Amino acid sequence: MLIIGHRGAMGHAPENTLEAIQVALAMGVDSIEIDVYAVDSEIVVIHDGTLMRTTNGFGKVMNQTSDYLRSLDAGNGQKIPFLSEVISLIDAKVGLNIELKGPNTAGPIINYLDNHLPSHWAKDQILLSSFEHEQLENAKALNPSYNRAPLYWKNKIDYSYAVETLEAVAVNPWLPTVTQKMVDGAHDHGLQVFVYTVNKPADIERMRSYGVDGIFTNYPDRGRSELS
Repeated sequence: MLIIGHRGAMGHAPENTLEAIQVALAMGVDSIEIDVYAVDSEIVVIHDGTLMRTTNGFGKVMNQTSDYLRSLDAGNGQKIPFLSEVISLIDAKVGLNIELKGPNTAGPIINYLDNHLPSHWAKDQILLSSFEHEQLENAKALNPSYNRAPLYWKNKIDYSYAVETLEAVAVNPWLPTVTQKMVDGAHDHGLQVFVYTVNKPADIERMRSYGVDGIFTNYPDRGRSELS
């Protein structure tokens, strides 16, 4: 079962910052998950569509310039990172799950990866995910060689859509919806299952007993502890 650092290791450091990613790497994660928006000509790493919860800024992310976003404190003196900085920090040591959060993000992401992903990264180290499944369809149309995984909240997983339309490698369901039947159904369709967000030791153990392929967790150290 893979341990995926959710927004880095957000239980230990400000989410989606280089500090949180560094902490997650030190805890031995198998992959890092981040959220992205395309602003100006940059791809910025932040979860919310507004700035107030995670920074000292105000307003909507998409209404700002990248220079303004970079001027903000994202916690502990950290800046909102650019995707390029995240990729440089991870340096292909682990995988990277990029959640397409902002509107019309597929094009800028594929353009960035095609032109700027360092050559020592394997394309299958990148996993693109989104709740907006049309964005994943767009990403597939632009370059199908990057892996895709639709995110699901309370909605039922459409295995046929995931396999036939998206040609996904995995599905990412919400923890409260996950059952043994769901996991078995995904595996029967050749899909891996990466569950979010799994923080309690009892839930980590339950997901392992179901045979899920990975968990997103705010506390990668707990995941490692449960698997040891």
